Amino acid sequence: MSPITPSSLYQSALSDGQYQPDDVQRNTVARLDTLHHDLINANPCYSPQPNKLKGIFGKLFGRQAPEPCRPVQGLYMWGGVGRGKTWLMDMFFQSLPTERKLRLHFHRFMLRVHEELMTLQGYEDPLEIVADGFKAETDILCFDEFFVSDITDAMILGTLLEALFMRGIALVATSNIPPDDLYRNGLQRARFLPAIEQIKKYCDVMNVDAGIDYRLRTLTQAHLYLTPLSEENRQEMQRMFQRLSGREGEPNPVLQINHRSMPTISSVDGVLAINFKTLCEDPRSQLDYIALSKLYHSVLLHDMPIMTTLYESAARRFIALVDEFYERHVKLIINAEVSMEQLYQGELLTFEYRRCLSRLQEMQSEEYLKLPHLP
Repeated sequence: MSPITPSSLYQSALSDGQYQPDDVQRNTVARLDTLHHDLINANPCYSPQPNKLKGIFGKLFGRQAPEPCRPVQGLYMWGGVGRGKTWLMDMFFQSLPTERKLRLHFHRFMLRVHEELMTLQGYEDPLEIVADGFKAETDILCFDEFFVSDITDAMILGTLLEALFMRGIALVATSNIPPDDLYRNGLQRARFLPAIEQIKKYCDVMNVDAGIDYRLRTLTQAHLYLTPLSEENRQEMQRMFQRLSGREGEPNPVLQINHRSMPTISSVDGVLAINFKTLCEDPRSQLDYIALSKLYHSVLLHDMPIMTTLYESAARRFIALVDEFYERHVKLIINAEVSMEQLYQGELLTFEYRRCLSRLQEMQSEEYLKLPHLP
């Protein structure tokens, strides 16, 4: 049996008719094949002593400084939305015959880092300890949607990336922008520049533009607002999810958003399917919607009822959700009981819903669908 490689998975997807031949993607897959080979054949690199590391708490009982160790040269893929960056990275991740690999949305990665730093308050060199924890777990990090907008994240990354690379951890990342444009015009950006230099030193940078925009093609060929609530439209929502994500995904996963459980219909590769009740009828905060808007580029909202006077609180949450999704260019697909003009039939939010309706209509336009997600 032939070994699984990124190129073998790519050819299989082409044979199945999931994607069309694309020279830009072929070149990227060839580079991922090289990285796949290099990782499999790489010599063992620095690894923390297991008896001195447990989870994130390496160094708590005496960690010796690691010898610098150059990782396998990684890959930073950047380009517009819908170019298949996440799909290519996930094929690469799937092809690696090891458990020592970690794939995270970049926002999730930074949340984990912040949580670990909170736990390590008072310790010397906490970012070195965090890096030890990652090295105990993985030899390669795969980041989806690398994007920096927060000054705290920017200040952390210069030190943390260097510590990860020094431990021999390779990096594969996707982004909508090249490394030199990360955190552009951000506060104290000069302190972030070392992170950019680390990325360019330890990763090849590839622009994957000029190929087929698969996501835009899917969205513009489909109805993004389906009515009424019917079995036919429910099945169409399922088909839309599979076309956007490239696969079915785990059924009914429960997300942890701001330390609270959020049941879903399906979630994979930046695409979320979820019920209106979960998102808007259950008690949710603006912070929940902010977190979702960073994690997902496309959201399929199922089973949306008419928002009568009994749904004023849910309507207020829905308006807040649309605002957050709009600001971060999230693509929203809705299956509702009635047309969007008839959705709100309450009394308290008539003015607010008018503005929300305008945004919903704009979010159906090709101009909006072309906008890059802002995680």
